[in-house]
Amino acid sequence: MAEFKQAPAGATAGEKLLTWVDNRFPASKLYKEHLSEYYAPKNFNFWYFFGSLALLVLVIQIVTGIFLVMNYKPDAALAFASVEYIMRDVPWGWLVRYMHSTGASAFFVVVYLHMYRGLIYGSYRTPRELVWIFGCLIFLCLMAEAFMGYLLPWGQMSYWGAQVIINLFAAIPFVGPDLAILIRGDYVVGDATLNRFFSLHVIAVPLVLLGLVVAHIIALHEVGSNNPDGVEIKEKKDAQGRPLDGIPFHPYYSVHDLMGVGGFLMIFTAVIFFAPEFGGYFLEYNNFIPADPFKTPTHIAPVWYFTPFYSMLRATNDQMVNVLAALIGLAAVMNLLKGKGTGQAKLVGLVVSVVVIALLKTFEAKFWGVAVMGGAVVILAGLPWFDNSPVKSIRYRPSWHKIIYGIFVVNFVILGYLGVKPPSDIGNLVSQIGTLLYFGFFVLMPWWSRLGTFKPVPDRVTFTPH
Repeated sequence: MAEFKQAPAGATAGEKLLTWVDNRFPASKLYKEHLSEYYAPKNFNFWYFFGSLALLVLVIQIVTGIFLVMNYKPDAALAFASVEYIMRDVPWGWLVRYMHSTGASAFFVVVYLHMYRGLIYGSYRTPRELVWIFGCLIFLCLMAEAFMGYLLPWGQMSYWGAQVIINLFAAIPFVGPDLAILIRGDYVVGDATLNRFFSLHVIAVPLVLLGLVVAHIIALHEVGSNNPDGVEIKEKKDAQGRPLDGIPFHPYYSVHDLMGVGGFLMIFTAVIFFAPEFGGYFLEYNNFIPADPFKTPTHIAPVWYFTPFYSMLRATNDQMVNVLAALIGLAAVMNLLKGKGTGQAKLVGLVVSVVVIALLKTFEAKFWGVAVMGGAVVILAGLPWFDNSPVKSIRYRPSWHKIIYGIFVVNFVILGYLGVKPPSDIGNLVSQIGTLLYFGFFVLMPWWSRLGTFKPVPDRVTFTPH
């Protein structure tokens, strides 16, 4: 049995209570390890607000979700009416519902910005690979949570959006039809589907999400936070073992983040009170119409945060598959003629290329669209191994690297915009080019990331008080 600490003589009632708790639970130890004695780089900037804001939005979603569940009916005959009841008859129900729906979009806004910060400052590089992978799993889990929650209002877009996305799983070879039935719980989207998605949205996925968030934070605090310079502050310490370029997270960054929280809440509340539907991007107008299996909307599209990946799905048709097969064949021939590897390695590359081309031509384009959409998310997890740059931060990379990152962001936004719009020939062509650019950014990164003249990285972080 561990030896209990004793409160010092003359201790206050609060100190005695804390000692009692510490003897049974490591409250003070956790506080020191993760707040007061967790040293973070002193040069955090604007981009470092979004991690704490993501945690804030997660809390908002959980709290508002609890209050919504109190009045929601997970029944195909009653779900839409229960949402209207919340909006019209429950005291402050409209506010709770709009906080939850706007919070879903806010969650993706801050998560996308948080991931972009990791991208430009190399926060996925050694020793933070696991931090990044946990973050990618959180993103994947968040997409599943949002999709399942999108079905619950049981409006037209809820019903038909679920119909389209679930039917995509039927395109998976061999197991697709059975998998689609398993997800729906029936042969059509209906009451069984709603109940399944409700239980997953309210219980199962949030538990996994919370576990991943905890793992993400623990992994981060184990290796330490990155910074805009990409300099490891743990390499330079004082006599007490404290990083010379670090400051305690609390109170410095806990107070610092309050400024970001204040700015975020002003924007968040402005949207809730003045534009909760945000022009149909946050809440589509068709979703204010009860689900009707006999009346298909003229245009079905997911919410804005899914649309870049939806554009890639729609862009992958027979023509796109032929282009991909031609590019793989061209790469195999160029490797055979101009490659630097051994003859055996070139032969293996040629065989692999032939097998991939054969698979492309064997399965229908609908399946490859699903594969491209899923691959666009999964490929993010490979960033720690794609990036061969000798420096982490974009500050010390060649200037043209910034142009590549800029093109990547603009391309992602264009894909998102096209995903909202009805399909067209020119839109489909732009989406196909955008899909190739998106995957090309990652696939070619091992090559382009090490090219150019890199600036010298300082030994210590650069910091300007403000």
